[in-house]
This record gives sequence, structure tokens and C-alpha cells, in this order.
Amino acid sequence: MSYQPLRKEVTREAVCPFCGLAIERPKELAGERVREMPLGQCSGCGAVYAYDATGHNLGAAFSEALVFACNDDWGLAWNLLPDEDYLQAVVERYDLETHRIIPNGALGDRRVRGALFFVRLQEDIQELTRNAVQQKLRAARPASPKPAAPEPPPAEIAAGPLSKKEVEALVANYQLDPVIAAARHDRKIMRHLQRLLCAGDELVRLRAAEALGKVAGELVTTDPAAVVSVFQGLFNHFADSSASNWGSVDAIGEVIANAPDLFAGYIAKLFPLLTEESVRPAAVKALARIAAVRPDAVRRRIFFPLLPFVQDKNPLTRGYTALLLGRLGGPEARQLLEMLRNDTTPIGVYEEGRIVTKTVGQIANEALATLP
Repeated sequence: MSYQPLRKEVTREAVCPFCGLAIERPKELAGERVREMPLGQCSGCGAVYAYDATGHNLGAAFSEALVFACNDDWGLAWNLLPDEDYLQAVVERYDLETHRIIPNGALGDRRVRGALFFVRLQEDIQELTRNAVQQKLRAARPASPKPAAPEPPPAEIAAGPLSKKEVEALVANYQLDPVIAAARHDRKIMRHLQRLLCAGDELVRLRAAEALGKVAGELVTTDPAAVVSVFQGLFNHFADSSASNWGSVDAIGEVIANAPDLFAGYIAKLFPLLTEESVRPAAVKALARIAAVRPDAVRRRIFFPLLPFVQDKNPLTRGYTALLLGRLGGPEARQLLEMLRNDTTPIGVYEEGRIVTKTVGQIANEALATLP
């Protein structure tokens, strides 16, 4: 019996992973909203897809696809639940230039690292947005290949699993790197960290919030839906006024700061917390944390004056507002910060795993020193 050698598959047609129909080349949309990635829609099942040229920005691709599928309605998009309201799939090694799948990841001497992130809304939700999405795509133009980005650094060797107790001990001792490494391969780590947000020790809560934010920043490129699921759960911890629930607000700020491309649309959800006296300081602090990384994302979403927070009776609110103002800058920041320069009330500020005592005035003066 003779055997014929297997023919090596070089390219494959780009098809929808949900219905198997051929898809069109992703398109670049024009409009008032700046879009990071080209987009498309399956003509069969209505799944929307975003093209990530690097294959390593899947969190941003997920965000682009989900929000566009919802006709740019952030409120609708971020209240949907994975697997319940939408399905997701990733098609790797997609080449925009040929509009083909390259299974071996190379065409001649050219590496192919692109990926298509698909999101298919449930039919009843699609009915609300389908016509508007199709209309936008009809006015778009096919995307053009961009110069290849540098190769990412090699992945680290997988870390061993960590128990709930081990995660707790590592966080308590501010040893976050092993926790982050383990989370890359064990999604339960996020749940363990979420549990620590209600710890009785404030420092443990703050360290857990920081760890959860860093884990989210790591996983958002490989499993954004899992991060979204945990992140949405953080908003369900405000049923009472317990200060331990501040850990969830801190974690919201940390997650957005570590994955702003995916979660910047959630900044507005912090604003209702500013009206609640019990969580107002934590909400201002979360905004300040995000502003440290993306001041533009916070600045363009703030539609209320900060004067009431500068005059708030709670020194924590005043101090965190000073942090926020220093990071936002702008013409009003200096005037408001001047009002706090002589405030001698001490508060605790979380910095690099420690709670440092500073006066509100000291924070204000440090913020003033950063302004032009």
C-alpha cells in the first residue's frame, strides 16, 4: 500500500465561525467617533467582527466589536452578559492584504499575526441595532494593510496553580507578580481577588484591588469576556454602606486604569456613586486613579463642577479631589487647588502597596507643582 504525502494547506477562505458563510474584508468607518480597528458584519448571522492587526490587542478588538454591534450604545453594550446575551469567537492568522486565513502564520517571508474578533448578539438584541450597523458599513471603505508592528516578547512559562489561601497570603504580603502570573492560566484567581475586596483590613483590600486591575490588564488581550464578567460584578457590591465595599470601587478604578481601551465607557457609571455620601471618597479616588493613566478619558466625561467636592465635609473626598484635579489639569484646577493648600487634615493615600499619611494641603500643593 502506498501513501500520498499530505498537501500543506497554505491559505483558507475567511468565513464566519458561527454560520460558516464567507465574510467581507473589514472596513474603515468614517464618522464622529474615532475607531481603532476596521469592522465588518457577517451577512448570514449578523455577527460583527473587528480586525486586530497584531493579534495581541484582543481586548480592544472585543470592545470595538461589541460596542459597534450595539450601534455604539455603550450603556447597552456593557450591560450584556457573555454567553447569555452574546457569543464570541476569535479567528487567528487572518491576513488583511489577501483577505485569507494563513494557517501556518507566514506568507513567504511575511509573518501573519492578524486576528478577527467576532461577537454575535442574540437575535432579539440584533433586531434593535442591525439596520443602523448595516447602514454604517455601507458607507465605509475597505481597510488597507498597515506596516507590521514589532514582534511581541515571548510568553512566560506557565506558573503553577495557587489556592485561595495562597492568593490571600501573597496579596497580604504585597507579592503580586506570582498572583498575576498564575492568573494567566487560572481564571479562578480573579474570583479569589474579588473576595479579598471585602477583607476587614483596608490595606489588604487596596492591594487586592491593585492586583485585580493588573490581572485584568494581562487577561484583557486573551480573554476579555472573562474580564468583563468579573468587572460587571464589581458594580453589585453597593447594597449597603459598609466601608469594606469601597474595595470594589477601588478595583473598578484599577481595572479601568489597566485596561482603558476596553473599559473607558464605564467611567460614567462611577458618577452616580458621587451622590452617595458613603462611597463618594472612593469614587473620587477611582476617578483620580484612572486620570493618572488616561486624563483625557476622564476629562471629556466629567460634566459637573468639582467645587462641591473641594468643600466636602469629608477630608477623604477633599484629598482625593486634589489628586484628581492635579491629574486633570485645566484652567479651573489651580483655582480649586488653591482653596485646599492650607487644609491640615491628615488622610491615608495608597501608594505602591502602602498607605501613606498626608494632609489634604500637602496633596493639593503636590498637585499644584505638577500644573504648568
